[in-house]
Amino acid sequence: MKTLWTNGKIATLNPALGGIGLIEDGALLAENGRIAWVGPASETSAVGSDCKTIDLEGRLVTPGLIDCHTHIVHGGNRAHEFELRLAGASYEEVARAGGGIVSTVKATRGASEDDLVASALKRLDTLLSEGVTTIEVKSGYGLDLESEAKMLRAARRLGKERAVTVRTSCLAAHALPPDYKDDRAGYLDLVVDEILPKIAAEGLADAVDAFMEGIAFDGVETARVFEKAKALGLPVKLHADQLSNLHGAALAARFGALSADHLEYTDEAGAAAMAKAGTVAVLLPGAYYTIRETQAPPVAAFRAQGVKMAIATDCNPGTSPLTSLLLTMNMSATLFRLTVDEIIAGVTREAARALGLQDETGTLEAGKRCDLAIWDVERAAELVYRIGFNPLHARVHGGKPA
Repeated sequence: MKTLWTNGKIATLNPALGGIGLIEDGALLAENGRIAWVGPASETSAVGSDCKTIDLEGRLVTPGLIDCHTHIVHGGNRAHEFELRLAGASYEEVARAGGGIVSTVKATRGASEDDLVASALKRLDTLLSEGVTTIEVKSGYGLDLESEAKMLRAARRLGKERAVTVRTSCLAAHALPPDYKDDRAGYLDLVVDEILPKIAAEGLADAVDAFMEGIAFDGVETARVFEKAKALGLPVKLHADQLSNLHGAALAARFGALSADHLEYTDEAGAAAMAKAGTVAVLLPGAYYTIRETQAPPVAAFRAQGVKMAIATDCNPGTSPLTSLLLTMNMSATLFRLTVDEIIAGVTREAARALGLQDETGTLEAGKRCDLAIWDVERAAELVYRIGFNPLHARVHGGKPA
């Protein structure tokens, strides 16, 4: 029941150690799926000898990677809309013409739960092959009670089909479905009075999310959704300030959101509010890249205010068909000018914080779940610097090879 990994570079991400918390010649002991000890390899004699020992041969060990914002459960794809955007149509124009989220809603409603699981597993397997051990999955392509629940059940099943921790978010407030296109108030009533209570009663969601934007929901509507979520005991997250500054970051902070995501148009006041509330900024370079956005998130303001920053793929069929967290890491450096230390923390420690899992995973410290990614690299910067290269040697989930 005990395993000792030794002779490796251990990036603990323990903030007390500074940077990525690197122990140059380190070792880690796991027992019953939890980290029992981590420290210099020279001190392993203190942990006993009754354990299986694995020689890391100098490899780098990080916490298992965390993709804290995905939409990997969905029906169909939107390759045709990609072609339209290449021909000059904007994301808003495609959405208003019946494409975008609405087209995926039609495909998702028509898919069975088994269909959704099967297609999502293909995307999930690609992420796992790059060291991911925890993933967040959103609903939001059902937009009725039956289909939203179906999506969330499919997401829960992914954690049974694969060695991965799955967190789910109910994103029923994602867009107006076609059947409510002339009845905004009616759809909000459905979300607040029927969908959220049922989802909460069945334990299908770990959080409630919303899309606050000109093509989605305004601040008053979003606040109503969040008030209901809080009443049901569910934490909240928000797609905020992606296409315009509607002060979504500040609203997310007002509700103590775990995270506000996208944030290209967030202002200084929004950054300050997030810092005060402890709301994590989740940056999504895949969407920024795909829709050819030109305004980057205010990383300097987040740094100045002390806002924690995570990064994620935002894997979805329309605006970020991205299933590589390693590529996302490179994009975060190249497009958003994050540092290597910020990026490694952004897919481990801060991604865990964005999911409310900071006491369970995201750093290599005694008591936390033993989720590891073991890499054939000489230094952590290689994980960010390389493009189209996967140096994963081994993945460990809950102390077991995965």
